Amino acid sequence: MKKIVLSMAGVLAATAFAPEASAIPAFARQTGLACSSCHYQHYPVLSTTGQEFKVGAYTQLSAKGKFKGEDLSIPDQLNAAILLKARYQKTNGTDAAGTVSGTTTNSGQWQIPDELSLFFGGRIGDNGTVKMGFMNENNMAAAPMIAGLKVPVAIALDPVTIQVIPYGTDALGMAYGFEQSSTGMTRGVRWAEHRSDISAAQYTGIGSGAASGIAYVVNSDIGYINFSKFSREFFYIAGSTGTQMSSTWIRVAATPTIADWAMHIGVGKASGTSWLANGTSQIKTEGTVVDFQGQGAIAEMETSVYAQYATAPASTGAIANAFNSKTGTAKKAITVGADFSVIPHTLHIGAAYRIANTGVNAGSTAGDKDNSLTITAVYDLFQNVAVHVNHSMRSGSSYDTTGTNAAATAVNGSGKTLTTFMLEAAW
Repeated sequence: MKKIVLSMAGVLAATAFAPEASAIPAFARQTGLACSSCHYQHYPVLSTTGQEFKVGAYTQLSAKGKFKGEDLSIPDQLNAAILLKARYQKTNGTDAAGTVSGTTTNSGQWQIPDELSLFFGGRIGDNGTVKMGFMNENNMAAAPMIAGLKVPVAIALDPVTIQVIPYGTDALGMAYGFEQSSTGMTRGVRWAEHRSDISAAQYTGIGSGAASGIAYVVNSDIGYINFSKFSREFFYIAGSTGTQMSSTWIRVAATPTIADWAMHIGVGKASGTSWLANGTSQIKTEGTVVDFQGQGAIAEMETSVYAQYATAPASTGAIANAFNSKTGTAKKAITVGADFSVIPHTLHIGAAYRIANTGVNAGSTAGDKDNSLTITAVYDLFQNVAVHVNHSMRSGSSYDTTGTNAAATAVNGSGKTLTTFMLEAAW
């Protein structure tokens, strides 16, 4: 796990923004592996070893630290860790006269903590064929306390592994149950901090939000299929009048190795309608994502390349689309990016470009182009401490006076640039 976080062999890729847990030392303690074993370049980007750890339901242990008995095989301690993210953010918008400095990002805002989370995770049981583990994240600075939980059960049926994964998350999206790429298919598993600028799935919202469900996964050396039934709620309340887990997420991905490059090529589609607020209202979950990831080396520098396309159709009828509230046109984006390790395990620089449409309401003539150029850097102080710098510059007709993002350039708007300095530490 690249020095960004003493992460556990690649699982905690479900984290990195409100409460998107960045990697934590809990799984490193359990496995006895260095962070770089499970993360490529830096956290939360998963290496093939980290991906295999997820397939194994987080159950891998080191040679020591095991308690065994008849039908019992667990770590001799409960693996826990704390994650802190502290940020300074600056936007170039204009505040109204009298606005107190620091209360908006336009004057520069310290966000300490941006996140403070407590994690538990690891093995529940393993008999060689059936494995069971868990990952749990908890807010220490905001409500609700429980921010995420998944309990994968993996059955090894050579040459495939079948997983059943009950899960719930307050922010990381319906793919939280199981995902292997680092393209931003889930809010926490992304290669740079400015998620909506470097990930089309994050821009459209397909890769984020509350979700509770069950993922059914078939995984092999050539790829995986994830069929999930979910609700667009965090821990759906039993006994509601609505149909539980009535939305569907289908994800198909190939993971070949070509010319020493580890590839991830996938497509995901969300469909259906979820009940909200204990069965009192409904929302559609409609959207499609296509993504590509390649991990290899250029000029002896570890390199990752990313591309993603996502589209969410406009809302029609009485029930809105969770990923696009507009009633006229689709919300969509294309993102491409690359990340280079100019100093191995220490300094990583990257860039991304987004071409996007915000979508417009029926009959509207407002501009909806929303493009972005982002540059990134990560400097690893230690394996569990890193400094991040992201700078994004947005442009397009959506920022015109009558555009759909016109509020960003008005007084009290957020402007068209965002700069983030962030310290991330886990222990």
